[in-house]
Amino acid sequence: MITSRDNDTLKLVRKLLGGKKHRDETGLFAAEGEDLVTAARTAGIRPVHLLVAGETVETELMATVSTLPHPARELGVYRIADLPGAPRPIALGLWRLVDPGNVGTLIRTADAFGACVALSEGCADPFSPKAVRASVGAIFRVPLIAWDELPTPRIALDAHAGVDIREAELPASLSLLLGAEREGLPEEVAAVCEARVTISLPGAAESLNVAAAGAVALFAATSRRPS
Repeated sequence: MITSRDNDTLKLVRKLLGGKKHRDETGLFAAEGEDLVTAARTAGIRPVHLLVAGETVETELMATVSTLPHPARELGVYRIADLPGAPRPIALGLWRLVDPGNVGTLIRTADAFGACVALSEGCADPFSPKAVRASVGAIFRVPLIAWDELPTPRIALDAHAGVDIREAELPASLSLLLGAEREGLPEEVAAVCEARVTISLPGAAESLNVAAAGAVALFAATSRRPS
């Protein structure tokens, strides 16, 4: 059992939870909470380290590494290389989304609709503590692919200038590209897409949260297919 605050594993976990630099350097990330550890186990992804309060580490020491208001009982450290990476026919392309909560939520949404996800440069780190928690375990199931692996056609979500997504012809394989909430997709990115679609809003709101827009778009892309 780990009994020292200066234990090497605890030092590693603090670094992984504390900054992207260490996650990039080591190829590792940490997931806090029994639900996330269970999700990894169910997906067949084994931890490099598993901390269990009262079993492998003293309970008081979990509070010294946790980013949660109430430290989780379990925390796992995982290899990014062990996560799924094979492209799927449907993908979400996320362009410079800076909120890790939105990134994690969209990974969860992709999981619900059987899609994969690509993140552009400038996106929030999907392996940050907030993004991992927001994914609710989907980080262990959803392939994260390179931007240039996005399946075609690539369809831009445009707040105003696209075809109504309810009327658009959406093929079985496609990528739906979303930009940050305020800026949207820059014109140079939208211009190289094969089509643009718009989520028409009959209510008073001018726009949707990007995570909500991603869910609506994926629903539209999959709902007209035979079961």
